[in-house]
Amino acid sequence: MKLHLARLAHYPVPIRLAVFVVSLLLVWLPVAGPIYWVVDDQNLTSILTLTLLYVEFILLARFWGRRVYQDTTILQSYGLKLSRQNGLELLGGLGIGVCSLLGMFLVEGALGWLNWRSPSVFLPQIILEGLLVSLGIGFAEELFFRGWLLHELERDYRPTTALGVASTVFALAHFIKPIAEIRRTWINFPALVLLGLALGWAKRATHAKASLDEPSHRARPRFQGQLGLPIGLHAGLVWGYYIINVGGLINYSNLAPAWVTGIDSNPLAGAVGILCLSLIALGMNLAARRRQAIAKR
Repeated sequence: MKLHLARLAHYPVPIRLAVFVVSLLLVWLPVAGPIYWVVDDQNLTSILTLTLLYVEFILLARFWGRRVYQDTTILQSYGLKLSRQNGLELLGGLGIGVCSLLGMFLVEGALGWLNWRSPSVFLPQIILEGLLVSLGIGFAEELFFRGWLLHELERDYRPTTALGVASTVFALAHFIKPIAEIRRTWINFPALVLLGLALGWAKRATHAKASLDEPSHRARPRFQGQLGLPIGLHAGLVWGYYIINVGGLINYSNLAPAWVTGIDSNPLAGAVGILCLSLIALGMNLAARRRQAIAKR
């Protein structure tokens, strides 16, 4: 059994990804199905099933690392490492994310595209709730997309290709909706791809480690980056939006079209949001290049 699983390391990445995802679903569905059947509260159902999914994902990822790659610290290979540096980078990313988003709203307010309002709820509570929710989302999505998925892709593909594929998959995963909605909110897709690229470069900006010149199924990925910065950056963007949206702090003046300020009041689903993400992505790309240059010395 152990020998058979180890052979998966030599299979092309689409096959490895399919085997992993199907295995995860086979373990998750028999338990999640009864929850959907028994629990009437949709919010509680979502919380329970998603929590179960991510717990099973982590357990399966550890099993996958041991049996397929003979790596007993696969989560650390993904970039999930408890260290002071990773914690500081998480806090830095959190600050960059929330300040970037709030700064974007301040610029739009100065241009007269939105009006600021008094909070409709107890703001400190919303700030704390938003922080917890955003950290949960940042942790879960970064461990999956910039951790497991990018790690698998980098075993077969060059770094640029791997990051491009991972970012596209990230955008597609958030774009599962009816065709009419896809057409109406199409501008959100390039924004999500840009976000995926920015988060990937954020990981590579923390620590870049060169390995082999050519792809190999036996080689570890070239970039052994940490997830603290991308988790923080992702969480910071979600946190800023949560505070503004749930707190009811703004309303749009309609002086600018929705495709500029953001479709459905989503600040990143508009031209201004794409510009903001482009600046973040550019900064992370430059930082990743600088780190890579240092690592090659």
